[in-house]
Amino acid sequence: SPLFHGGNEVKSCAVVKYSSAPPPAAYALLQEKTDLKLPPANWLRESPKLGPAGATILGTSKKSKPFSSFGMAYDFIDSVGNDVDVVSDSENIKKLLKIPYSKSHVSIAVHRIGRTLLLDELDIQELFMRSSQTGDWAWLKEFYQRLVDQKWQRKKKSKEHWYQKAILSKFLYYSINGDEAAEPVSTTEDQTESKTEEQSEEGTASWPAPFEAPSSVSEDANAPKQGSVPFEISYMLGHVASATKEQNLTTLFNEGENSQKGLKNDFVRNILWTFEDIHMLVGSNMPIFGGGRYPAVSLRLSRDSNKPINVLTGIDYWLDNLMCNVPELVMCFHVNGIVQKYEMIKTEDIPSLENSNFSTKVIKDIAQNILSFLKSNCTKEGHTYWLFKASGSDIVKLYDLTTLCEEATEDKYQNPFTMPVAILLYKVASNMMLKKSQNKKYYGTIRTLLLNCIKLLDKDRHPQIIASAVYMLSELFQLDEPKREDNVESPLTGNSDDSYSEEEEEMPDSDEMSSFSNGSDPSYDNKAVAIIKSVGELSVPEKYKSTHQIRPSSTFLVCHDTEERCRLVLGYVLEGLKTVDCSIKKEGDLPSADPSTPIPLKYEAESKSGGPKALEKQMALFLDKMVTPQGEVHLPTRSGMLPGSWQYKMKLQLVHKASKAYYVLSDAATTLQKYGRALRYIKLALQCHDTFCCLSANLLPEVLLSLSQCLTLCGDIQLMLAQNAKNRAAYLEEYSYQTKEDQEILHSLHRESSCQAFGWATDLSTDLEYQLSVSCKCYEAAHEFLLSCDGNDQKTEQLTQVLKRMGNIRNEIGVFYMNQAAAIQTERATSKGVSATEQELWKKSFACFEKGIQNFEAINDVTNTALLRCNTGRLMRICAQAHCTIENDFKRGEFSSEEALYYHKAIDYYLKALRSLGKREMHTAVWDSVNWELSTTYFTMATLQQDFAPLSRKAQEQIEREVTEAMMKSLKYCDIHTESARQPLCQYRAATIHHRLASMYHSSLRNQVGDEHLRKQHRVLAELHYNKAVKLFQVLKDAPCELLRVELERVAFAEFQMAGQSSNATKLKTLTGALDVMMECESAFHLFRKELALDQEQQAYGENKEENTSGSNLSSNLNTEEVLKLLDIFESRLSFLLLQLIKLLTSTKKKTSGISDEEAMLKSYKQVYSTLLRATSDKKSTLEQRVKVLIDVLNHLSFRNATNVTGTL
Repeated sequence: SPLFHGGNEVKSCAVVKYSSAPPPAAYALLQEKTDLKLPPANWLRESPKLGPAGATILGTSKKSKPFSSFGMAYDFIDSVGNDVDVVSDSENIKKLLKIPYSKSHVSIAVHRIGRTLLLDELDIQELFMRSSQTGDWAWLKEFYQRLVDQKWQRKKKSKEHWYQKAILSKFLYYSINGDEAAEPVSTTEDQTESKTEEQSEEGTASWPAPFEAPSSVSEDANAPKQGSVPFEISYMLGHVASATKEQNLTTLFNEGENSQKGLKNDFVRNILWTFEDIHMLVGSNMPIFGGGRYPAVSLRLSRDSNKPINVLTGIDYWLDNLMCNVPELVMCFHVNGIVQKYEMIKTEDIPSLENSNFSTKVIKDIAQNILSFLKSNCTKEGHTYWLFKASGSDIVKLYDLTTLCEEATEDKYQNPFTMPVAILLYKVASNMMLKKSQNKKYYGTIRTLLLNCIKLLDKDRHPQIIASAVYMLSELFQLDEPKREDNVESPLTGNSDDSYSEEEEEMPDSDEMSSFSNGSDPSYDNKAVAIIKSVGELSVPEKYKSTHQIRPSSTFLVCHDTEERCRLVLGYVLEGLKTVDCSIKKEGDLPSADPSTPIPLKYEAESKSGGPKALEKQMALFLDKMVTPQGEVHLPTRSGMLPGSWQYKMKLQLVHKASKAYYVLSDAATTLQKYGRALRYIKLALQCHDTFCCLSANLLPEVLLSLSQCLTLCGDIQLMLAQNAKNRAAYLEEYSYQTKEDQEILHSLHRESSCQAFGWATDLSTDLEYQLSVSCKCYEAAHEFLLSCDGNDQKTEQLTQVLKRMGNIRNEIGVFYMNQAAAIQTERATSKGVSATEQELWKKSFACFEKGIQNFEAINDVTNTALLRCNTGRLMRICAQAHCTIENDFKRGEFSSEEALYYHKAIDYYLKALRSLGKREMHTAVWDSVNWELSTTYFTMATLQQDFAPLSRKAQEQIEREVTEAMMKSLKYCDIHTESARQPLCQYRAATIHHRLASMYHSSLRNQVGDEHLRKQHRVLAELHYNKAVKLFQVLKDAPCELLRVELERVAFAEFQMAGQSSNATKLKTLTGALDVMMECESAFHLFRKELALDQEQQAYGENKEENTSGSNLSSNLNTEEVLKLLDIFESRLSFLLLQLIKLLTSTKKKTSGISDEEAMLKSYKQVYSTLLRATSDKKSTLEQRVKVLIDVLNHLSFRNATNVTGTL
């Protein structure tokens, strides 16, 4: 509610966060002349209308407690460190804002938690009284006497002070309205005052003894037992991975432990007060009355209406009403305890009262300056600062008591605030960690809080808190880097069930402390952190405007490098493990081990590995141990930890965290292809899991998923090691290296376990088969663990990945065995029969492929299912090749029935692969590959049947039918139309098939006698396939030999037909057609010439190179020997055709007279024939020359034919 005073705007807003007070009670107007010196009948009795303050000595609480701000901070932990600037008792706030107006001393303890300052009264008088009795605070007393007041002695409060306290208390009890209104009772003033003073002294807050002080020195019955912490620490940690991340974070306190003496939030109200731009969490015990026209008023007692209140009292009343949002003040005036009258004053009018006039803007400036001064100089979290102003002095000094304590004594617990501050740092950090939507930008704040908490604590006294803090530090570095929501502010939430107390208004003129010593320069103090040389400076606007960063050291350590981030996590984990191990008492039963001595990492040689069979036994024992549910563990662990103890739970958390860090390191090393390092890290991760399993009776889903991930990655690494055997030496060096940090973590693990349960999975072997088997067993173990844990989305996704890897590794092993069988088959080329070793390898390979297919089918991976079926088809083809028969002369025998059987099995698997894919669009490359393999199988089987016909078992006609059927199916799966890298191969295969079919029909036609219809059919089919073969070979442009061979066969086919012809005209037509076929070969000879020219260029280039001794090796695709043979045949057949044409035309000419086209053709044929004879007779002609002559001859024939055709037309 904004307030305006004299043109000066003051923004003030108070929100009650918690209140234990009953609804405001109407106050009773006391009759004039009421004697307040007489106690009412209900005095000092508990009254619901006064709330919990009713039974206290003066109607208000005893002295403010030293840790009152901590009590509030514990209850409103969400506000600390973020939203609130100050947490304090309202009395401390008033003291600070009255510094420029008051000569009284100020002694405030200041602590920083994030951006929040905690303010508590530091009662030097009480501390020094204790020091005089016990000697506990001698260092602070000595410092105070040396620098502040050399003649300090305890000063008792005046009798007048206690008299005014008693008058106020009686007035409040008189003011209670209703049936319980008090009546005066007779007593003497002296007795009342004596009782009051005595009980007030007893009600004064007492300071806790320093931790572990001698037990014989305590004389304060209200102080906690010495030698122990004044509050119970109960570390509650849920079973690892059994809850969400929020629940896994540790909780330090049990419910209600804040109520321990000295740490209790005992204010009636906790108010979030915003004064200008300052946000404060304030504790107040001011009684508020209400009812009727006045819903909320505060009651005040003034001594004389003729003597108005002073500035200090006015500021006091005004601030109290602002903080509690009370709009009016009721003043009761009395003279010597006799009531005179009442006066109602509005809160906004208080600054304008006579003799109490003050500027609200100045108060605002004072507040801003003090806050800026403190924030600029109280920079170290965990340190206790002391803001001190001596009575009568204008100088305000700020000391760092933590530093002074460390200089004076080695015991940090001589500072009474050390433990509460450490606990608060921990609780604030823990609260931030628990927030799901916490922005990552606060991680720097959390890290600083925890580091300062650890710095304040002693490992021997508080190992639980330290271990929990370092675990939370490790949690800051999210190894999987999850996405977080940004710009989410933490709400101010909290509640409390604590009691009511209040400090009476300050007596402005009381002199409780000695005045400032003027024996030296008051502005000089080398022990002070900062000094305000004059309190008047606080009234100057923005005099102490803070330029200091709120948290200079809170920037979170950003680790872009995965290894660096994991190493930081492991460093914190190691610190936590050391803390836990040191706290365990039982050491005698453990084997001695030096953490600086490397623990050997087993290197598995091929001769010692035992092979896959030994691996099977290890796996069976391992799975029986890990998957079979165990009963609850009640016995101590190897190190002496008891299940359920904080050490037990914390070690589980730390070991699990270490396993995650090592897993991430291994994954990163795998990405970098550092497989030796990756295997070392995954070995450490699995050793952590082994320890976890030894500690925990039953593995929970999160642990099982993590273990499955580790085994899956281990399988990946073993597979990569198997595939990169050439770098084994480098991998072995990486695998054998160990850091000191890793050694120490292993040492802690060995306190609980032998860490050998996963040894079978992490040994670096030199045997390829063993590595592949280990990889497969890792995946199988991961699969078993996933099946044994409860289902969720993560499990389903992980299970799919594991099954995919199982299918892949089984494919790898199947291919490995298949290749071994193929190698044995190659080596036994001259032997007979299939060996038992080959058959065993086939069985192993086939079993792996079958299991792999089942794995891929389980996840509906049709592509990989098709590929494995394709590999199984390849295995069947290898089996078929192994069953080929060899004759005594080492020549291949007939195509056997075993070969046919295995080829048909291969075809079945290829067809199944196609059916699993469904259509080409599913996976184009795989579809084309399977089609090609299927076409190859049909082609190979047909070729073998054709070349090595099983005539001993089948008739020629049946063989031809089977060959034709297989060849046509091969053509069906040979895609010559789709443009792809394999298209030329498909075209060549199709051309070869047509050529073979044409040759087969040609051969059948030659050998057949009788059935003219069948002969005609074979002749037509032969011509058809020859034509198709020629067209395809012409398209290829790179198969001139094949093209020439087909053309020569066509010529031979024509010659065979001519032999059965009797008519000259028919013969002439056949010969002319054959000559046309010969002329079509011109394109093949052009390709020959091009290839020969290319060879000559390459040979010339090779001769110019010293390193090339022979240019012949640089020839492209031309087989010179084959070309020469084909040229000889071509020249021979061309000469024969020309000779036959000349003879036929000559005989025709004798029967006819006159010049005709035949004469011109005859002349041309003779000329070409003559040229060809001269060329063939020259034995010295080179290949290039012969090709050139043939090109010229064919060109001449083509030209003459074209001329003749034109002339005829």
